[in-house]
Amino acid sequence: MDLIAFESQLQAEGYTVVTTVTQPPGYQMGEHAHAFDACALITQGDFSITVDGVARHYATGEIFRLPAGTLHTESAGAQGVTYRAGRRSQESS
Repeated sequence: MDLIAFESQLQAEGYTVVTTVTQPPGYQMGEHAHAFDACALITQGDFSITVDGVARHYATGEIFRLPAGTLHTESAGAQGVTYRAGRRSQESS
């Protein structure tokens, strides 16, 4: 999916904040949760999210979704990661 189509999809689904996130090679963040639903398209590199002990790997071109309040850890691969992310408040979903 290209960025224009992805951003159109985000808008249609009520994601009001759209941002680009870049994390360096080897980036890791311990368990945490967000107060918003997240939907992101990996545009460069790769990214892993672990929820309830189950890791899911996302490569360039893949989309991940994470509901608000979901406890998770996250990490970038050896090349780092860049992704275009939409955030949707719980009131909007």
